[in-house]
This record gives sequence, C-alpha cells and structure tokens, in this order.
Amino acid sequence: MTDSNQNSNPPKPVLKFEDKSYDMNSLPDNVKELLKALQVADAQVKMHQDTINVLGMGRKALGLQLKQQLGEVAPIEEENKED
Repeated sequence: MTDSNQNSNPPKPVLKFEDKSYDMNSLPDNVKELLKALQVADAQVKMHQDTINVLGMGRKALGLQLKQQLGEVAPIEEENKED
C-alpha cells in the first residue's frame, strides 16, 4: 500500500492579498523582497509586543512589592483634606 501524498506534487505556494491569490513562484523578485521585508517587520513587531508584555508583568510585580512595603510605613496626614 502506497501513500498517495508521496507521489503527488507539493502544493504551489500562494500569496493571498486583498482578496486575490498570487502564485509565489511567479512573482517578480522585487515583490518577493517586499514580502521578506514584511515578514521581518512582523517578527520585529511580535518581539517588541512580547517585550512590552514582559515589562508590564514586571511593572505589576513592582507595584505589588511597593504596596506591600508601604503597608509597613505610616502615611502623612494631608493638611487641606476637606470632608
């Protein structure tokens, strides 16, 4: 018994952009370079989003530590506090 996927050709890579499909193999080199640049830009955006998420978690942890530490400190009385 043979696997039918072994004998068939792999599917052609297709670019889908703005509701249109394009054969990747037949695109001009300048278009392929633009696609590579978009992929790099997407990867950089993802990396920076991940960095922002990590920084946000760190900031939250620092805030919790600050709250805990300030719990041991007596606050000053506000002079102009109106009820």
